Amino acid sequence: MAVYITIDGGTTNTRIRLVSNGQVISSGKISRGAASGMHGRDAWCSSISQMICQLLANAPRYADRISCILASGMITSEFGLYKVDHIPAPAGIGELHDNLVEVMLPDISELPFVFVPGVIQTGDTIDMMRGDETELVGIREEAWGECIYVLPGSHTKIIETDAHGRISRFSTLLTGEMANALSGHTILADAVDLTMDTFDPAALSEGCRYSREYGINRALFQVRIRKNVRRQTPVEVYSFFLGCILSAEIDEILRYPQKTVVIGGRAPLRNALHTLLSEYGNKEVICLTDEAVELSVIRGVIRIYEYRGNQMI
Repeated sequence: MAVYITIDGGTTNTRIRLVSNGQVISSGKISRGAASGMHGRDAWCSSISQMICQLLANAPRYADRISCILASGMITSEFGLYKVDHIPAPAGIGELHDNLVEVMLPDISELPFVFVPGVIQTGDTIDMMRGDETELVGIREEAWGECIYVLPGSHTKIIETDAHGRISRFSTLLTGEMANALSGHTILADAVDLTMDTFDPAALSEGCRYSREYGINRALFQVRIRKNVRRQTPVEVYSFFLGCILSAEIDEILRYPQKTVVIGGRAPLRNALHTLLSEYGNKEVICLTDEAVELSVIRGVIRIYEYRGNQMI
């Protein structure tokens, strides 16, 4: 029975799980990520080490059966625990497996770390990803044919795969970080509540339409107008803001010719993108389940590590 510790190291958060036979035995979340690593990695390393010890204390009978620590995401960036070079697209599970990097980091754990490389797109449109390739491997356990994948987050990824299931082309949008910055460090701070877990479809659509017609800069000030002048409800104000923010994602998705779109991310964002795509496009939209999203990185990193050939992602 394979037992691993998996680490999903993002920009702002780090999720660590003890996994046995594909099932999560114990898990924890650290409110630190690569962004904190920009100012020094010591505190982040200490938090990860403490969380690993806590997970093992919660399930001591697994402690001596762990093969290694499987890690992916921004944890492999220059601000992470260990820098791993990107591999070029097209890249699939085989290329990811062949470029795994195993190292010892004794200041964090006595267990070996195995890091998954990110993917870089060269040519006319240079782009890169770290972590999204692992998430994609985890959600491609079902085959939908030719389609694109939308993985919302701090850095939303729109990914195209080729006939062999390899990442062939992708786009990155700074959607999540932009939303956090605007709602926390501008005049919109008292208008937008990012903890909302629902949205008003009409206000969402109006925000997207306004942004596409007049530009996001002008549209965003309308968020303040809707709060202070039109006296709209917090949900309506947030929904208009969300529509503004997501307008660029809608435009980018519509640039891809594939007729099927598979959307991951948190349920409110999945549903919001589905609502807008239903209005502005003619694509078939498949929304992943909460379980598929939650387990995608775990499934992906284990599939990459255990890959033995003749598999497509």
